[in-house]
Amino acid sequence: MRHTLEDAGTADVLFTHAYHLAYDPKQLERGQPYPPLGTLYAAAAARESGFRVAVFDSMLEDPETGFARSLKQHEPRVVILYEDSFNYLSKMCLLRSRELSWKMRAAAAATGAIVMAHGSDAADHTEEYLEQGFDAVLLGEGEQTVCDLLDAILHRGQASEWRIPGLAWRDSSSGRVMKTETRSRQRDLSLLPFPARDLVHLSDYADAWNRSTGYVSTNVVASRGCPFRCNWCAKPVFGNSYSLRPAESVAAEIAELKSSYGIEHIWFADDIFALNARWTEEFADAMEHYGAVLPFKIQSRADLMRPGTVADLKRAGCSEVWMGVESGAQSVLNAMDKGLRVESVAAARELLRGYGIRACYFLQFGYPGEGLKEIEATIDLVRSTRPDDIGVSVSYPLPNTTFYERVSEQLGDKRNWVDSAELSMMFRSAYSTEFYRSLRNALHFEVTEGHLPAECKTAGKLRLLWEEVYALEAVCRTTRPTTLPIYPQGSMPQSREHEAMDAAVAGVL
Repeated sequence: MRHTLEDAGTADVLFTHAYHLAYDPKQLERGQPYPPLGTLYAAAAARESGFRVAVFDSMLEDPETGFARSLKQHEPRVVILYEDSFNYLSKMCLLRSRELSWKMRAAAAATGAIVMAHGSDAADHTEEYLEQGFDAVLLGEGEQTVCDLLDAILHRGQASEWRIPGLAWRDSSSGRVMKTETRSRQRDLSLLPFPARDLVHLSDYADAWNRSTGYVSTNVVASRGCPFRCNWCAKPVFGNSYSLRPAESVAAEIAELKSSYGIEHIWFADDIFALNARWTEEFADAMEHYGAVLPFKIQSRADLMRPGTVADLKRAGCSEVWMGVESGAQSVLNAMDKGLRVESVAAARELLRGYGIRACYFLQFGYPGEGLKEIEATIDLVRSTRPDDIGVSVSYPLPNTTFYERVSEQLGDKRNWVDSAELSMMFRSAYSTEFYRSLRNALHFEVTEGHLPAECKTAGKLRLLWEEVYALEAVCRTTRPTTLPIYPQGSMPQSREHEAMDAAVAGVL
């Protein structure tokens, strides 16, 4: 029998998170929300360990009134704000989410519950979260830490200063922040139960998807972490580790979603998919065996899109690949430690086109060392390869990255965006925010319009958008933009170029 929020009654622990769709206008307009997968993994692990579990899902329900109602209904002794670390929106550490987490902590603490936090923002700003009154911050992969903590609190009566790996808390006598030993990563992901999707209202997500797209999608993860070392990418939860679930387990989960929940499409929320070619082949086999083939989209790299891998992705149902292209200038990719050659993007795009799979690019403007010449190289790459879609952002300094350390002295009080559409520059890039927003608008419109029938094209609008970009280019230049020692075009040392790929393959194949 499935438990639900309505019939769960009192609970030992209430899981929640602090991302609310209505606080993020861009995502609200898209109308394509996904359940908090990381939160549901932790809830499933706690339930499997014998604890009474409930979930308050802030994604769609009003966190101001709904959370108070959930606290009253479930009377939890422990509340854990467990962010979805598989969702890039959580990893962006948006200010609205941080502010909401602190409000939710206060509401939970007022009931007498012990309140914990887990997620990218809490890991990056541990001391600040503890100052706000959280009893502890969970660091690293959290499922086992959750179970150990609940055992200590509920079975052994330990209300503070826990000696459990993967924790930070404030010492009551000295006031110092104490961190326990690092929690070992979960190597065997097959030991984890499927996410506790029955504890959220999947029908509400289905309604939202049907309204916006006409079909129902949900999220799945086949792996954790990414072994590549792009120097702007923050990895506060999984670090540089990489772990894969058994292909058969992933296919079985999708088969259940298809048959029990009417799911018609999957988003793989993995940081990187199809890293292991042998696993991808096994996955395609398992999807066919279970009758689980569904359209799905993934995030990956251009240099992983090889003929055999793409054929297996197609066989499994893949309909869309989002690749971290970032820039069309090799010098910028080298400065990012991306370990990627520009020419691999065009090759991947053509290969995916041949299999009828949409090829989409993540692009990043504003990285130190990027000027007009490098920006135009990216525009030329987009025009010559004609991706099916693009996502445009600007370089965003997140703590504990090489990029952050390089620009940290330039950062003022504002170090996070309010919501995902803000696109604000927070360090001295070549241009001010207004220019990059205009560039985003023009390039995105050009890609979108380029795939429309001739009768649907908007005469003159594209020309006006690009005229605005180049007008702003002349007036939005910044004084003393950040420059970094970078490798010139085509001169990246071979050992450095292949370092990321070698590290990725080692221990995975």
